[in-house]
Amino acid sequence: MGSNKSYDAIIIGAGVIGCATAFELAKRGLKTLNVDALPTSGYGSTSSSCAVIRVHYSTLDGTAFAYDGYFDWKNWADYIGIQDDSGLARFRETGCLVMKTKDNGYLEKIIQNTKALGIPYELWDVEKIKQVLPIYDLKCFAPAKSVDDEAFGLPTGGELGGGVYFPTAGYVTDPQLSAHNLQRAAEANGGAFRFNSEVTSILVKSGRIQGVTLRDGSQFSTPIVVNVAGPHSSKINKLVSADKDMRITTRALRQEVAHIPAPQGFDFENRGLVVSDNDIGVYCRPETGNHILAGSEDPECDPHDWVDADDFSRDFTDQWTTQALRLGQRIPELAIPSRMRGVVDLYDVTEDWLPIYDRSAVDGFYMACGTSGNQFKNAPVAGRLMSALIDYCESGNNHDQVPLQFALGNVDHVLDTSTMSRLREINPESSFSVLG
Repeated sequence: MGSNKSYDAIIIGAGVIGCATAFELAKRGLKTLNVDALPTSGYGSTSSSCAVIRVHYSTLDGTAFAYDGYFDWKNWADYIGIQDDSGLARFRETGCLVMKTKDNGYLEKIIQNTKALGIPYELWDVEKIKQVLPIYDLKCFAPAKSVDDEAFGLPTGGELGGGVYFPTAGYVTDPQLSAHNLQRAAEANGGAFRFNSEVTSILVKSGRIQGVTLRDGSQFSTPIVVNVAGPHSSKINKLVSADKDMRITTRALRQEVAHIPAPQGFDFENRGLVVSDNDIGVYCRPETGNHILAGSEDPECDPHDWVDADDFSRDFTDQWTTQALRLGQRIPELAIPSRMRGVVDLYDVTEDWLPIYDRSAVDGFYMACGTSGNQFKNAPVAGRLMSALIDYCESGNNHDQVPLQFALGNVDHVLDTSTMSRLREINPESSFSVLG
């Protein structure tokens, strides 16, 4: 049986947000331990993340949160503050083009949010888009359809009138490496990590966290447990009945991302950018080997594949083909290969696709859940937020009644964290998709 060691905080999960939370808590002097069922940090859904860094969100708080994180990625070496033998994650600042459509209100709300925060943006007309992406055809195809719809691929009249370009955007080329960097930074501040280890029970006494037990029998004492278990977060919440008062819950959603070769003669890897295209229901970005990565923006016609996080298929389905062919509407010269390449993995999703960063009904049990699909970019800020939240609650403040007001580190904005509460109502401002 394992020894009974004691820690100030145990973090379940060592993905990018779990590692960022450990780093921020360790910097504050807490003795932390991350426990992860997988072999190394960032091995789960973090490694499958499209790792897009962008600033356009449907809510003002969401936009401010993302813009704050942009500065951490931009100055990653300074933020991490250590050397990592594996090298440092690289942020490719390609910018992001968001197509204006009727369905997204021609981005009026998003422009309003970015203006309020002083985020730079450019209005691109059709001519500018075609100058940057000469492979693009801007015919309208909305609403997005499934491949078996007889109208699939048929233009629906007119063409897109332009888009908004955000220069402070791009993607991280190796998301798993970013988690490893954060792990090393946490370790440099005294944090510990334990891999291939699964938490099987969480000890609670008189409504307060006391410790955890692992599958191998090891027990660790702690007054604080942070659930950052990604697609397994709902299972971890059930271990302590933390879900008993949650109005917003999380579920594991299976997702497919397609990697498709760029058209011959166009260097999308170096000349391409991140594009969010509501008209065809697809976002894309450059991918290594002059490929284009294509993900779904979850249009209504795409079925949601809710699964058990421990029992799901990693095989590609017709959804891969659907995404590839949708992108082919925009890029007529796109050659769809017969061999499917890309990623199949899980998102951890709430009812409104916005995250839960909160305490729970159990004293000492905290949650950073429902983060998949759109929170990779926010990992450093989420780490700071969780550290501040834990400090606030453990100092005796009633966060449920007087929510933490969290001042962002790089942006002049105070976040009302009740927007990230487990007790919130579903946020009607959400896009109810991967866009958050």
